[in-house]
Amino acid sequence: MSRPNIDWTTLGFSYLRTDLRFLSHWRDGAWDEGVLTGDNCLHISEGSAALHYGQQCFEGLKAYRCRDGSVNLFRPDRNAARLQRSCARLLMPTIPTERFLDACRQVVLANLDYLPPYGSGGALYLRPFVIGVGDNLGVHSAPEFLFSVFCVPVGAYFKGGLTPTNFVVSRYDRAAPNGTGAAKVGGNYAASLLPGREARERGFGDCIYLDPETHTRIEEVGSANFFGITRDGHFVTPRSPSILPGVTRDSLLSLARERLGLEVEERDVFVDRLDEFVEAGACGTAAVITPIGGIQNGDRFHVFHSETEVGPVTRRLYDELTGIQSGDVEAPGGWIVKVE
Repeated sequence: MSRPNIDWTTLGFSYLRTDLRFLSHWRDGAWDEGVLTGDNCLHISEGSAALHYGQQCFEGLKAYRCRDGSVNLFRPDRNAARLQRSCARLLMPTIPTERFLDACRQVVLANLDYLPPYGSGGALYLRPFVIGVGDNLGVHSAPEFLFSVFCVPVGAYFKGGLTPTNFVVSRYDRAAPNGTGAAKVGGNYAASLLPGREARERGFGDCIYLDPETHTRIEEVGSANFFGITRDGHFVTPRSPSILPGVTRDSLLSLARERLGLEVEERDVFVDRLDEFVEAGACGTAAVITPIGGIQNGDRFHVFHSETEVGPVTRRLYDELTGIQSGDVEAPGGWIVKVE
């Protein structure tokens, strides 16, 4: 394969075909060994449950080039565990953690030419997924399944990178109470397409979703988790059974407490009490940390630290997190897996 000609400084978050991806098939109660393939198209039955009944889930994680040329995966075991929970929720066979990690390693090593260089601000985004396939018509679990991992070089998810972005409270719900909000399934994201487009048409980065029962509490920011910094220095993120338990969110809870010495809270965040926060942000694998400049809620627009400048605590969290991911800051035990 020829080396790609990529301008690493202009990468956004969009699909770019890379050389090889991992593909494994589940039949007769077991996964096969899987292979690396150059074919980026899946060949599946027209009756596949993934197409008609949404029996599919996915993950997102990144590989980072370090100063010494080595490659880091950031907390991939957490992504493996979350994929297992999502599979179980949708009656799909789970992927053992070591098989998940090995597939990710194979894909990174097979596509090293697409890994953005150290200092470019980019990373190699990995997209593992599981889908129900095979001949099927009725509403029941698929007879066969595919597990695949592909990768794409990416830059910032929101335009501008670490610059404040404004969001608007949506009138739509992202997920139902006791539904699949805590699983990383495609249906949750399909439901967000229309409200996301409406938000961007109004000049906002994306939506703020409220809890589906009372519409009074913040749950998520588009496809990312919400966090806020209170006036008395507490790191706060919503607790709810219908939000996705993000790996970045969990990491920031730990870093805020252990590295920055902040009190941390997982609790209700009421949309009519935003004045308690002096900084706010969206966090996730794709978004990393995106500072929230302001939130439009009906006729009221609330500004946090600034619409143009990053708050000091958000900046420290970002530097600590990205420093760990790129190998410049010592990581807590078990957070980094070297790709060798």
